[in-house]
Amino acid sequence: MTICHTLQRAAVAATMVSASLLTLPSPAQAAQLPSACQTAIAEFEDKLPVQQFTVPDKVKSTLLQELLMISDADQQQFTENACRAWNTWSTANAAAVAKDLDTRYQNTAGLECQKFVHATIGTLKKYSPNIPAATRPMETVAKKVWGNAMQKLSTAATNTTCQQAYSNVKAGW
Repeated sequence: MTICHTLQRAAVAATMVSASLLTLPSPAQAAQLPSACQTAIAEFEDKLPVQQFTVPDKVKSTLLQELLMISDADQQQFTENACRAWNTWSTANAAAVAKDLDTRYQNTAGLECQKFVHATIGTLKKYSPNIPAATRPMETVAKKVWGNAMQKLSTAATNTTCQQAYSNVKAGW
């Protein structure tokens, strides 16, 4: 599986709760992800059966842009062991995470941007402490990507409400 193909398949999954998988190697570097990481990306969206939760297209594209710009050092955080730990955790917890995302999204009033950030940050804060220690280096990278993307979105948003929503969550979880 090429990195470019991996990124395409991971765009939605990467913007979900997968704090540990928010970053992927750039296709320009043409490195292969460890097999457990490829599995995590390929299967994550199927493991997370959300019904209500929606990621705005602008958020998806901005996160993907940030993913493509991660450093070599950040790419090194995607190890076989870390991704294997993530796979085990996500298999056991994805249904609960999806339900939490859907509930928060559905119960949040306002624009799509507000619903997205409220559901995402609330769920990340709830589940992040339970993610295996082996995934923490990937989570650190994910937080960088998230912060950079939310900063760009808060600056670029034409709607004041969305500007504020993205600005409020740029510090992450």
